[in-house]
Amino acid sequence: MIKLENIHRDFEVGDQIVHALDDINLEIQQGEYLSVMGPSGSGKSTLLNLIGMLDHATSGSYYLNGKNVTELDEKQEAETRNKNIGFVFQAFHLVPRLTAAQNIELPLILAGIDPSIRKEKIDKVLEELNLTDRAHHKPDQLSGGQRQRVAIARATISEPSVLLADEPTGNLDTKSGHDVMKTLESLNDHGITLIMVTHDVALGDRSKRSIKMVDGRIESDTLS
Repeated sequence: MIKLENIHRDFEVGDQIVHALDDINLEIQQGEYLSVMGPSGSGKSTLLNLIGMLDHATSGSYYLNGKNVTELDEKQEAETRNKNIGFVFQAFHLVPRLTAAQNIELPLILAGIDPSIRKEKIDKVLEELNLTDRAHHKPDQLSGGQRQRVAIARATISEPSVLLADEPTGNLDTKSGHDVMKTLESLNDHGITLIMVTHDVALGDRSKRSIKMVDGRIESDTLS
């Protein structure tokens, strides 16, 4: 499903070249639950952004569902990303002026989905994530756990095959973090591919497969 071949991502910092990703070769199958771990600056988030097509490799090839997405133009890339990939970030990234339901609705509007179908999908996901009574609340009226569940709902409302989570519990208390992880893992149980960046060893140990990155390279790749 996801295949990275000889991926390099270089950045210029002053007169130095930083190798954020250094010859990455990685395959991830549909339905896997993978954690990406490593110290700060090891390339974890760069790898996640590249898989999510928010960043581009300096060299190498990235295949998604058998298609070389490194060859897509900007429009094709956006269409592929919107159809296949959902994102959950530590900082939530909800639109402050919109309600929970309106935040969740955004990807459906961008995809041109009929309003009646949008309402049906939103009502269903609000119920599934225990957010029905918060549908008309704005982000500043929600707890951290509720905001992250809204972000998860927005990320999955278009039924992507891959969910990318970057430190998804980083801004949450222990109980809210546990609830969010249960939600993410339930989505994985239903077939979505879950790729999570975390510095938390306890969270990493929950995944079925874990890779450790050091200095832009994959140091280990283990199955639990």
